[in-house]
Formats: sequence, C-alpha cells, structure tokens
Amino acid sequence: MILTSASTMGDSDNATGLWFEELATPYFAFIDAGASVSLASISGGAAPIDPRSVKARGENEASVDRFLSDETASGALNDTIPVTAIDTARYDAVFLPGGHGTMWDLPESAELASLLSKMWADGKAVAAVCHGPAGLVNARDKTGEPLVSGRRVTGFSDSEERAAGLDKEVPFLLETRLRELGGLYECAADFQPFAIADGRLVTGQNPASSALTAKLTLEALADRA
Repeated sequence: MILTSASTMGDSDNATGLWFEELATPYFAFIDAGASVSLASISGGAAPIDPRSVKARGENEASVDRFLSDETASGALNDTIPVTAIDTARYDAVFLPGGHGTMWDLPESAELASLLSKMWADGKAVAAVCHGPAGLVNARDKTGEPLVSGRRVTGFSDSEERAAGLDKEVPFLLETRLRELGGLYECAADFQPFAIADGRLVTGQNPASSALTAKLTLEALADRA
C-alpha cells in the first residue's frame, strides 16, 4: 500500500494527507484474508493523515479505531518504506489509498509511475481508491500507452470534488484527467459506493468505496493465482 507524503495542499497552509479510512479498511481486509501488507509512501517515514479523517477514539469508523489500537499497523504507518526502496518482486499487488494529498505528490513521482508500470507488466494487480487513482496518471502499459487507456476506471468524480468545495484547490480534476488519458470512466451518484475491476486494474470512486475496492482487489489476486 503506497501512501501520500503530502501534508498540505500544494504551497498553501491547508492541511491534507491520507484519508485514514481508505487505508484502514483495505488494510484489515487484506490482513484478515491472510495477506502480508507493507506500508510505503512517496518520501518514506511517517505518512501524514488528513486531520478531517480522524477523530477521538470511539468516534471513528471501526477500521480506523482498530488501526489506532494496532501497534503493528500504527508502527508501520509511522515508518513507511520510501517508494524508491520497494522491491516489486516481493509483492503480488499494489494499492493506492486516497486523501487529497495524493493529488500533489503521486502524479509527480517518476519512481511511482515506473513501479506501477513494472508491476502491471509483471502481471500484478494494481488498485486505487478515491483520489488514489491520481497515482495512475503517468503509469504505462507494455505498449507505452497510459495504463488507464481503454480500461474501465473510476475515481473521485468532478461532481464530488465540487461538492467538497475543493475543485479550485486541486491541481487537476481526477475524473477529467482519467478521461483525457483514454480511461473509460464510470461513476455512481456522489459519495455512493462504487468500484470497478477491469482485469487486474481495480479502482474505487470515493471513501465509501474502500471496502468494495479491497474486495475486488482480493478477487483479482485470486483470479491471478
């Protein structure tokens, strides 16, 4: 699972980072299915959490409170592997959780684009949820075409971005960019659960879609096996 290292929205003082539930729910879906999970980020070290996505214990989604109480999970989040140090041969899948921070550093990381392209070429599963698909925009398939081109994808919709009041803050609108790259973009109504598996490429629309995206990722792994 590769996380954002961006703690602010660009050069502004607006705090951002990882949306906690989009990490916690898939993380435990994978752990409970018997998978071994590593946490990485663009820069390594402690990954920033969007302050809007975590509350006092007992007030969060169950997966978030479980994560906060899990020493192994919390320790991994505070000491993530830098993307440059990931050995792709060790992994069967990569999963990109969202959070607005991803809109700034994931698309700018040549190392991430190279890693995703290699994992795809090696037959691995590639998955992302909400703003996580921002990390896919520079990934390529074996032909050199954008990874999303001609494939069914979803991600945080332009309508949802406007509803969140951040359409003027983000460096680009994710739905629009995925369409520009040739992605066959689909979505449900704003903030409703929706995810797509196009073979080994799995994407989810929004925070409500994290559990479904994790489920489809596990199914893609089972199909690959």
